[in-house]
Amino acid sequence: MKKPLPILLLIITLFGSCTFLTNSFKYNNTTQAFMDYLVHKQYDKCIPLLAFANNTNPANLKKKLDGFSMIVVKNFGNNLDYSFIKAEKTFGTNTSNNTAPNTTVVFVEYTNRSHFGMIQAVFDDKSGKILDIKTLDIKERIPSMTFYWLFGIIALCIPAFNIYMIILIKRSDMRRKWLKYFFVILINVPAVCYKAVGGLSFLFLNFQFLFGISFAKQGYLNSYWIFGIPLGGLIILWKLKTKNYKVRSESAIGESTNPETESDQAENTNG
Repeated sequence: MKKPLPILLLIITLFGSCTFLTNSFKYNNTTQAFMDYLVHKQYDKCIPLLAFANNTNPANLKKKLDGFSMIVVKNFGNNLDYSFIKAEKTFGTNTSNNTAPNTTVVFVEYTNRSHFGMIQAVFDDKSGKILDIKTLDIKERIPSMTFYWLFGIIALCIPAFNIYMIILIKRSDMRRKWLKYFFVILINVPAVCYKAVGGLSFLFLNFQFLFGISFAKQGYLNSYWIFGIPLGGLIILWKLKTKNYKVRSESAIGESTNPETESDQAENTNG
């Protein structure tokens, strides 16, 4: 009798996730369309996308839109490209930071040939229209992404090393191997971070639990790689090298676990 409840909760969660994802794409398109109309002073096309337009004097609204347009065009021009960054709903104990009920916050990055900025738009989930929209106080030069990807290649060496260490632990005669696995996976500290905007930094008390690495590619401002120094794996490697633990080769493992080989050896001994 209790089984339908978890299934019902799962269905509700999946449905909510699908709705949120669908709305995110729709809100992204609406934000980009609004900004494109705005910078080209097509205010009559902007107004239908605003949830509060019916309660505002059209002349006053156009004045506000014109002021908004002038700020964006003055700083970035009117030939802009857009990239969806994220959509979010925030819930927590600190109610001042929570997203208002039935609303979604969308972030869209816009760029010209040399600089980028960020738009924050708040959408009404019932109407699918904009409740509030503003540009964040961001004007950064577009960075080269070459170092970002080169740093990513270096960062990928960390999970490769940790996986290698897990294989060595499995092949060794160490006791309580499960504890060693967790040690390798969890103890990756301190961390080294490279941001596309901001460059290199060190995070001395930052643990990287996902085999020692994390990354994001969300526009320019939120693109980063972080890898933790594989301290756990290095300690295990030191123990393997100095404590006289035995590590079987792959072929030796196959020989010891092959039942046919063991039975043949037993027959030869009896013979």
